[in-house]
Order: sequence, then C-alpha cells, then structure tokens
Amino acid sequence: MNLQNAVAVVTGGASGLGLATVEALVARGAKVAVFDMNEQAGAAVAAAHPGKVIFQKVNVADAQSAAEGIAATVKAFGALHIAVNCAGIGAAGKTLDRDSKALPLDAFAKTIQVNLIGSFNIARLAAEEMAKNQPDEDGQRGVIIHTASVAAFDGQTGQAAYSASKGGVVGMTLPMARDLARYGIRVNTIAPGIFDTPMMQGVSEEYRAPLIAMVQNPKRFGAPAEYGSLCVSIVENNYLNAETIRLDGGIRMQAK
Repeated sequence: MNLQNAVAVVTGGASGLGLATVEALVARGAKVAVFDMNEQAGAAVAAAHPGKVIFQKVNVADAQSAAEGIAATVKAFGALHIAVNCAGIGAAGKTLDRDSKALPLDAFAKTIQVNLIGSFNIARLAAEEMAKNQPDEDGQRGVIIHTASVAAFDGQTGQAAYSASKGGVVGMTLPMARDLARYGIRVNTIAPGIFDTPMMQGVSEEYRAPLIAMVQNPKRFGAPAEYGSLCVSIVENNYLNAETIRLDGGIRMQAK
C-alpha cells in the first residue's frame, strides 16, 4: 500500500512505540489520527505536525469512545486505510502473592480489557471504514497492525494477565486476517521485545542490565524508531499478511 496521503489511526500514539509509528508514517506522507488518553501529549504531537496529525482522546476499550474517534478521523481526513494498535498497559501481579492471596480478578480483567479487547475494538471499527475504500491495483483496501509482546510466548513470573492479553492478540491475528481477506484488508502483529521507551528509561541500571543480558544481538534495547520502521514495511509490503513478527534482538525471556 502506498503511504502517500493514506490515512492512519495510531492508538497510544502520544508516546513510546506509538509516537515513533506516527512519526514514521508522517515521514512517508501519511495523515495520522493519534488516539490516546493523555490530552497534553497528544495535542503536542498534533501541534508538531499541523495539517498532518490530529489528536482524539479515545479509550480504546470503550465502544462509544472508539467509534467517535474513528468517525472524527474520517470526517477530518476523508477515509481510513491503516490502524496500528499500540495502546496497552503492563501491570504485573502473581497469581498468588507473597501472602498466598489470589490476584484480584479486576486486575486481570483490566489488562485483558485494554490490551486484547481494546485492540479488537479498534480493529473492528477501522475495518468497517476500510471496507468502504476503493481497492488499489492489488485489491488492497486497508492494513491493521496489532502490538503483542514477546511475553505472549515467554511470559515471566507475574505476567499471567499481560501474557494472556498479548497471547490473545497473537491468537486473533490469523482468523481476523481470514475474516477480512475478502475486503482486501491485511492483518499483522508485531511482538516487540524490550524497547527503550520512556517507561524503561526511568528504571535503574540494576533493572535494565539483566534484561539487556537476555538480548542476543545487538546487545541493547530496541529503539522505538525500529518499531515504526517495521510498521511502515508491513504497510508497504502487500504480501505480508496474517503474520506475527518478533522484533526483539533474539531475546528469550527467562522466568524472572
């Protein structure tokens, strides 16, 4: 798909991997709607790219909020061709804590609600708009990119909820791609390893060092721009479909 003048939605687009994706898409000529709960950061991204980026405060796990965000995007830019799901939460908690007390069910449910249901919510609404597009010469109308995690495969101690949510994202990639094939809408997922996002930049070297030790090559955290670059490649390569791609420097997470 040609990114010049294409219209994209990026959830979680005000920071981290989402922001890097917004910048990569804009650099290739796309127009982008940033969906985020952080109004100040989202407005700043839009102000940095006048006419090319708009901001919408959207709760991805809420049906009405997401529908309003999608509608505002189409109203502003006239169509929707790309949706990238970067919004997510990463709270940790063991199934039983140190006092042998069970993890509160609400904590597990919230992670599933945002990471898995939120991703499906945006995808279903985006696909409905993409299906209205005229197909290009290769029969393509749209591209959906989900963000999973290496935790979908190598979940660590305390990551039952997070791993389940990201495993669900991986699990729905193929059937969603099959569902949407007749419309010329491709669906792929990226499973990032440890990236040098603002959250990771705020932790101590004592915490960072063991994580870097698990990375094979190059021996560092991923750069958000590398995630954004992969999103661009997925959009532009029409034969890449129904795939989950690990972007992790060869890391295989240990139990803790």
